Amino acid sequence: MEDEALPFDLASAARRRRPRRRASAKKAGVSFSVLNAASSPTQRAGRQGEIQACAYLEKAGLVVLARNLRRHCGEIDLLADDAGVLVFVEVRLRRSTRYGGAAASIARGKQDKIRRTAAALLPGLAQRHFGGRTPPCRFDVVSIDGRALTWIRHAF
Repeated sequence: MEDEALPFDLASAARRRRPRRRASAKKAGVSFSVLNAASSPTQRAGRQGEIQACAYLEKAGLVVLARNLRRHCGEIDLLADDAGVLVFVEVRLRRSTRYGGAAASIARGKQDKIRRTAAALLPGLAQRHFGGRTPPCRFDVVSIDGRALTWIRHAF
């Protein structure tokens, strides 16, 4: 009987010695602005690229409905309405055109992931923005290479 208790006692002792995990930001009441301030330089540059792409698309006549929509299968950077067409926009930012540039970095796997995420989001988006009817959809890319912004409609 004493031999059976030994593994349990060892596991309990190890659990007590284990450092506790920090509470998640949501539970701790940390605001999202604090989380954004603590993001990496790459994340901040990406966020700036999304802001730039959003302004460009609005200037071109699209109505931006949402930013950074997340589901278990992925994220959509921008969601826009282009005269009744629901547009899922992927924003890519690269400092230079080496290795093919921003647009070339969206490989088949990433395209499939965006499609799966869009399919997961579509029923709710149709209900919220299009009165329950499924709108025609399009996948666009806004690529930013250095300072050059390119909008690719029907990218995939």
